[in-house]
Formats: sequence, structure tokens, C-alpha cells
Amino acid sequence: MSEEIMAKVFALRKEAVEIVGVFDAANNRDAAIDPRPLGEAIQFVANASVLGYDVRSAMIFYGTPGTPSLRTNDCERLWDKYGMSLVRSDRMG
Repeated sequence: MSEEIMAKVFALRKEAVEIVGVFDAANNRDAAIDPRPLGEAIQFVANASVLGYDVRSAMIFYGTPGTPSLRTNDCERLWDKYGMSLVRSDRMG
């Protein structure tokens, strides 16, 4: 993932997205993940393994139709680069 694409994803961090392909290892079933802002979705996928989820097949669909989905390794790179700024409000105070 290029720096340019990472910046575009960051700019869309508040867009509502869908996460699919998450498996709840604790309950041995597919996890139903509610739609959420892209930044929160990236945070979830990047950190899901410590919560007992298998995200090897996870995909985040965002942007216009035809935009490639984000996979686990993309989310990990984005989380490493932007961290909590993906989920923080622009307003401070």
C-alpha cells in the first residue's frame, strides 16, 4: 500500500463501512460485525486477534464500488502509521 493510498484511506476514516470475513474463535462461528466508521474498522481488524477473533479472511469495503477492499495486513500498516488518530474526533477539548 502506497503512502498516497494510505493518506486517502485516512481522509475517509469517518465513512461508514462494512467488515466481513471475521471469525469468532471463542464461539466457533462467523462474527456479525456492525457497520462502523472506517477508522474504527481498521482499529478493530488490526487488533482483533488479541480479542479472540480470526481476521485472516477479513475485508473492509469502503469508498466507491470497485475500490479494493482493505485486508488485515493493510489495517495493521494503517494502524501502525496513524494509530488513535484514525478514531479520534477532529475537535480537541
